[in-house]
Amino acid sequence: MAAKIPATVVTGFLGAGKTTLIRHMLQNAQGKRIALIINEFGDLGVDGDILKGCGVETCTEEDIVELSNGCICCTVADDFIPTMEQILARDPQPDHIVIETSGLALPQPLIRAFNWPGISTRVTVDGVITVVDGRAVHDGQFAHNVAAVDAQRAIDENLDHETPLSELFEDQIAAADMIVVNKADLLNSTDADALIARLKSDSRKGVQVVKATMGALPVDVLLGQGIGAEADLESRHEIHHHHHHDDDEDDHDDHDHEHDHGHDEFESFIVTRGEITDATAFKAQVVDVIRAHYILRLKGFVAVTGKPMRMTLQAVGPRVDSYFDQPFAGARETKLVVIGEAGLDQAAITAALQA
Repeated sequence: MAAKIPATVVTGFLGAGKTTLIRHMLQNAQGKRIALIINEFGDLGVDGDILKGCGVETCTEEDIVELSNGCICCTVADDFIPTMEQILARDPQPDHIVIETSGLALPQPLIRAFNWPGISTRVTVDGVITVVDGRAVHDGQFAHNVAAVDAQRAIDENLDHETPLSELFEDQIAAADMIVVNKADLLNSTDADALIARLKSDSRKGVQVVKATMGALPVDVLLGQGIGAEADLESRHEIHHHHHHDDDEDDHDDHDHEHDHGHDEFESFIVTRGEITDATAFKAQVVDVIRAHYILRLKGFVAVTGKPMRMTLQAVGPRVDSYFDQPFAGARETKLVVIGEAGLDQAAITAALQA
């Protein structure tokens, strides 16, 4: 059986230096063919352009895939899994896959995704690298530009907007196999040593904490850790649940959920109704219901009067997408799955969607 392709997850707040670290890695890849998945969104998407311009034979433009639909750990089934399958179908296959998460992505749900059927037998998480801005963390800020991080958080409707950055930071440290204290040149040796000692005490036993300037670390240090993080989720548990992530359970009944902690905090139910006459008005109605009842996800099929094709509708938070895909196989009816945190007012939501 072929060996699994190793994948490295690089996480850390906006401005910590993830892109710089990856660019240095690509330029010093020692012949390794690296495929790169970049998770960015909103108006901040410059990482892809920076990395595509690095002019390295082992990482060509087609080796770089950008996911810009929001935080990767909220769109695992819709974005990440198909992207991984696309990369794995390439010939030749990459030697290594590197995933740069958005600065606000929790690594844990992403690591869990490597246990999905079709992925688990072909890829393993080589390690999770958390990049921190040494100067900012020393100063108690966690990010050099807190306002920019908060602006990034506001763009993605899937994210909890209330959690203090300190708690998000704790989750990134809890998941790490290696912590890179970047911008170490902005600290004196005493402060740098104190910060490294603190991060070692805050992280799991055996986690490496290394200093870097401009993300310049040897590829052999960053890649080839061989951790197999997807089989070690218990020790890197989420301290907090900031993301409203469901793993598309209704679409992937064959997915083994023993690794997915916290799903009992969510509930789902189905609302049916007859045909609707105005698709635009109905989408606006759906947005109003989502906002009124704090629905996290809503998806299904809508029968529109006069249209032979069914309308597929998907909403993540108040962002609603729809398209006509195929004729109805059975009865022409509207059927929607509603997903939210436990305690939804199912009767009120059903009445509002049927109105």
